[in-house]
Amino acid sequence: MKRLGYPITTASAALLLAAPAPLLAATPAAQADAGAIVLRPLSLLKKTNMDFGTLATSPVAGTATINAVTGAVTTTGGVTALPIGTAPSAAAFVGAGSRNAPYQIRIPKVPVTLTRVGGTETMTVTNWTLDGPSNRKVGVNQAFEFHVGGQLIVAANQAGGTYVGTFDVTVHYP
Repeated sequence: MKRLGYPITTASAALLLAAPAPLLAATPAAQADAGAIVLRPLSLLKKTNMDFGTLATSPVAGTATINAVTGAVTTTGGVTALPIGTAPSAAAFVGAGSRNAPYQIRIPKVPVTLTRVGGTETMTVTNWTLDGPSNRKVGVNQAFEFHVGGQLIVAANQAGGTYVGTFDVTVHYP
């Protein structure tokens, strides 16, 4: 039997083994986790209006201040709190959001005007206060409540009547 081709010698075999093999393209691989934080939409409702109660005035100006923590009213100058009519109370707000999510309460920084119903006379509420820090976290039950107080500036001989006005409270949520 006749062989075709060239015989492979030891030397040529060594050369074939030493020749560089074609390089294979390496494909690096890495893994990463995927995740998301989903927050419940924040809700905020007014629970109770701020009410300074029934006040008597005199020829001397004064103030009535509602404590945001206790809801109690204290007066200065010629203003006297009377134990008739509605009881004084701080404004109360309730809300809900995702458990442990941070939120920030913003109360007015400028005076808010109250106007006498049926008239043009005014008073202002200043020195706004909260019942705690402005930066808080939603509770484990996914609800929160806070109270807002302030100071009513009453002029000497302030006209009698019911005074009303509105103020904004904003809660910033991530």
